[in-house]
Amino acid sequence: MTEKFGLSVALATPFEISGEIAVDTMIRQAKQSLAAGCSSVTLFGTTGEGSSIGTQERERILGALLDAGIEPRKIVMGVLVDAAEDAAAQAGYALSRGVRNILLAPPSYFKNVSDDGLFKWFSAVFVILGDKARDIIVYNIPSVTMVPLTVSLIGRLRTAFPTVVTGVKDSSGDWPFTEALLKAHGDLVILIGDERHLAKGVRLGGQGAISGMANFLPAEVKLMAEEGRDDARVEDFVAELLKYPVTPAVKVMVARQTCDDVWLAVRPPLISISGEGQERLALAFDSLFRSKAA
Repeated sequence: MTEKFGLSVALATPFEISGEIAVDTMIRQAKQSLAAGCSSVTLFGTTGEGSSIGTQERERILGALLDAGIEPRKIVMGVLVDAAEDAAAQAGYALSRGVRNILLAPPSYFKNVSDDGLFKWFSAVFVILGDKARDIIVYNIPSVTMVPLTVSLIGRLRTAFPTVVTGVKDSSGDWPFTEALLKAHGDLVILIGDERHLAKGVRLGGQGAISGMANFLPAEVKLMAEEGRDDARVEDFVAELLKYPVTPAVKVMVARQTCDDVWLAVRPPLISISGEGQERLALAFDSLFRSKAA
């Protein structure tokens, strides 16, 4: 039986005052996440501000993590670009370095596009990739992209590219959709992006998660992602995070856990959470995880 996907931390990306990626800090966070039980690290997804990280930076950081001894099969690479040529270039380089999966979002500049158009875009990426194409997790996060991936589109991609499209990360936050996806595509690795739905999704056949919360709650999210255990504290804290832009809010918690304010910085167009917001998040966290905050 194929090993389940498990928990991948949607690794946050730390930035120096200069705006450059703080490479050593990022490597340390990746290694700590793996040591805490995450099965892999996902680079440059939504939490990792992937749409703000250029191609050359991606290649340099991936190389740095590999040079630091992180196994390529423990790395998932996010690809969040609009041109099929760019998506194939970024994915192809990462795959050539041996990464476990590509997390591939749909193009998002044009809105109200059809399933036919999206099918042709994904097909174009895979054709350009050629024999390098493998282990693609398509990424459904319509709250960010405004481009939903339907259950039928996912089925078409799976049928047309059975050895290429192997999974879906569903960050829709729409439980009826998630439930329908699990029912229709049990042959795919279904990953639940919204921790509020994670445990019950796993109990229905989901294979785990790519989770931003795993940056600072790896043990708790691991039990949800691998064993389907409910954790009301995690679910309640997601609701607190969603009162703010999620990526900067996650970085507030990483900064607090690591006692390193380098994590508070984000790249434009994102803006860091205010001091008041940071304090409110800390108070909310402590009220739910007092023993962890002691």
